[in-house]
Amino acid sequence: MSSSEPHSQVSSFDTVSDIERSRKDRYQDWLSANIVTPMQILLSDRRGAVGLSILTFYLLMGTVGIALIPEPENTGPVLQPAFQNFEHPLGTNRYGADILSQIVHATPGMLQMMLGGAVFSMTVAIAIGTLSGYSGGRIDQALMTLTDSVIAIPGLPLIIVLSIVFTPREPFIVGVVISLPAWAGLARALRSEVLSLREESFIEASQIVGLNTRTILLREIIPNLMPYIVINTVNAARGVIFGSIGLYFLGILPQTFPNWGLMMQRAYNAGSLYTWDTAHWLILPMAAVVILSYGLIMLGQAADKIFNPRLKARYVNSTAEEN
Repeated sequence: MSSSEPHSQVSSFDTVSDIERSRKDRYQDWLSANIVTPMQILLSDRRGAVGLSILTFYLLMGTVGIALIPEPENTGPVLQPAFQNFEHPLGTNRYGADILSQIVHATPGMLQMMLGGAVFSMTVAIAIGTLSGYSGGRIDQALMTLTDSVIAIPGLPLIIVLSIVFTPREPFIVGVVISLPAWAGLARALRSEVLSLREESFIEASQIVGLNTRTILLREIIPNLMPYIVINTVNAARGVIFGSIGLYFLGILPQTFPNWGLMMQRAYNAGSLYTWDTAHWLILPMAAVVILSYGLIMLGQAADKIFNPRLKARYVNSTAEEN
């Protein structure tokens, strides 16, 4: 064997691909994997299509709708029934204000409360639950002691006390206050999931190659918990809706911006629960709450398919073949 022969051998690790991918190609791949494919999967499910349509409608109502429909004024006929004319399609209240206009202009505040509450509760729950389950030891004991303390406090009395003491006025802050007790139960559930994931072989491999805790949590553990996280995010948003409606209906939260709970409170005080002539004033904002909640439920049930690796791979391959 000649001395030059070993030098002629080329390792497979030294082989360079002949295909050079541009930044545009990488951007298209990312867009396909994270935007196009999840939307295709979501729309392929009837529940996802219905839920996404409802949520899109409310988003448009809270953005475009407030620009197209003027703010409610007490200038119309008093207690006009719904579906009588085009000027006031949903009727008016006892003050002559258009109910459609009230519902539309209350939508941005409701969406901001949902966003604030859901983001806060899920962020705190994910941070505490994953760190506690993965780290163990004293960190786990300290975080779970805090979590159990929050769970032990009755949620509704705590929210009422905080609402009275701090009197939140901005919709986003109202959502955070309502969600303050909600993160604890989810954090403990996520900890249990992480305890089982921590023993998987791919986590051990990540530890062997020297990845730090933050990288392992963000790249390995949290992506495997996403179906559970998405469903609970939807539930947290629904909890904010019902909690805010109840607190505004009871007059506990300050009346600083339009909302559906305040509409129902005024309708109830005017006797809409007992007379059919004023029932539309109470029923219509209630219907807005129910439809939005139903859309979130449908979206949450269908979103579980987005994180199915086999289904996602099938859509990615079909998209690549088309291109």
